[in-house]
Amino acid sequence: MKRAALFLIAVYASAPVILYLFPWILGHIIFSHLLRFPLFVDLSRPEAVLNHTCNFYLDIEEGVSVGVWHTLPASQWDEAMGRSPEWYRETLGDGRPVIIYLHGNLGTRAIHHRVELVKILSAAGYHVLSLDYRGFGDSTGEPSEAGLTSDALFLFHWVKKHSRGGPVCLWGHSLGTGVATNTAVQVQEQGSVLDALILQAPFTTMGEVVVNYPLTKIYMFLPGFESLLRNIVAMNNIVFASDKNVKTLTSPLLILHSEDDDIVPHHMGLKLYELSLQAQKEYNTDVQVEMISYSENLGFSHNKIYLDPNLADVVKKFLQNLSQ
Repeated sequence: MKRAALFLIAVYASAPVILYLFPWILGHIIFSHLLRFPLFVDLSRPEAVLNHTCNFYLDIEEGVSVGVWHTLPASQWDEAMGRSPEWYRETLGDGRPVIIYLHGNLGTRAIHHRVELVKILSAAGYHVLSLDYRGFGDSTGEPSEAGLTSDALFLFHWVKKHSRGGPVCLWGHSLGTGVATNTAVQVQEQGSVLDALILQAPFTTMGEVVVNYPLTKIYMFLPGFESLLRNIVAMNNIVFASDKNVKTLTSPLLILHSEDDDIVPHHMGLKLYELSLQAQKEYNTDVQVEMISYSENLGFSHNKIYLDPNLADVVKKFLQNLSQ
């Protein structure tokens, strides 16, 4: 018992030292892209986990190819039997809203809670494109904030081209909310139109997530540890400043956040909501800004908002004006 206790103490004490000596480790922890769950799923064959879904790859830049799943609206499933990837691509121009799903860290586009959400959105009548960023799943390259943003931006413009002007919505979850707000800002700066933005379990900045993470809280009594963490995050160039981003966005915004979220505290989503409302007042616009908070009694936590039986209706109500 004594040796075990000494070992645990040594491990506990060594963690800050290891992070200080090897700051790149924190970047790998933030993205967790090497944990490619679920195991033994062939991402090139999505039919194993999702009906009427086509897999394809986009070459973002030299050395970077990202995998994407295109899941059809359920109403088109009967037509899809035996169809080619080209046929799937042509359906993007049918006028139905297209949702680009930007997932969180760890795992791939095949992970359970992501697949279940896509099923709900498909049944609600939307095209859904699920992206594995560079370094995730079967996508090549190494992840970075700039790289993930480039991947999402490239996919957005690709979808806009093939949807022939149809409405396109970015849906980000967790890490993906930072990617989504970064992308939305760049779309706006380029003079394009982002029709809508949905943020599920969003955070203010990555630094705030790291210092609020349950495992890091056990070190917070150490002098200078919080500053060390923030400096390492900055050294890795991983900011994802959604708090800054929402102050400039003029797209309709829907925030979904559970009060019992143990990864990204609910107060961060609330902060983004308040910042966005303030921005709309400053711009004197009537852009739709909405937040739905889920009671902690529901137990949705960080990943299970898809269990809300009314989620499809919530999304339909939010997006109902896009196709008009």
